[in-house]
Amino acid sequence: MAKSALLKSSLAKKYWMAFTGLFLCLFLVGHLFGNLQLLLPVSEMAKDQFNEYALFMTTNPAVKVLSYVTYISIIFHAIDGLLLTIHNRKARPQGYVNFKPSTNSKWSSRNMGILGTVILAFIVIHMSMFWAEMKFGGLDDTLYTTANGEEVKDLYTLTIKTFQDAQYGLLWAIAYGVAMLAIGFHLSHGFASGFQSLGVNHPKYNGFIRKTGYAFAVLVPLAFAVIPFYIHFVLEKI
Repeated sequence: MAKSALLKSSLAKKYWMAFTGLFLCLFLVGHLFGNLQLLLPVSEMAKDQFNEYALFMTTNPAVKVLSYVTYISIIFHAIDGLLLTIHNRKARPQGYVNFKPSTNSKWSSRNMGILGTVILAFIVIHMSMFWAEMKFGGLDDTLYTTANGEEVKDLYTLTIKTFQDAQYGLLWAIAYGVAMLAIGFHLSHGFASGFQSLGVNHPKYNGFIRKTGYAFAVLVPLAFAVIPFYIHFVLEKI
């Protein structure tokens, strides 16, 4: 069992990674359902729905706690994975001509640290562009009253305009797609690995868990990746 670069106990790392990783999968599903509202035709109803969702995600106490747990977990994943990658490459015997890791492990499992770093960079950029704007940014000039009588910041318009921007919209969409590709590769190894770390390792279930993990790793990131391209190329301009 590989030791953690940040935790002295490899057992602590094992369960920490498993629980937080599988929790992240649940968080991704919930976040995806919220973001899919961006595919609705441009209307006041679509704006209201998405902005009320954004308000709920940034103000509800339970969601905020779960979100912070998730962010801390992802940061841990990325930093620990990167340090482990550096350590393993330094310890690898470069002169060993028969060393062929591709025959013993998948590309995603050998590069979890790099993938985690890409995902961490994406989260920092993503949060600075949207979450930070929602919480601390200059959206006050776009406050409006929803159909439910709530005064909220118009994160919907900010999001749509970001990906519809004539100069940088497509670049942001491509960057978003690359990040989702990294998440997909990360999940393709991490989903089944999380269950295995928690002791769910039986021939009766392993095949189902592995196939479910692959499906999750493809469908969820793909659904996320479709959204910015749909906004840029298909959705009515605002």
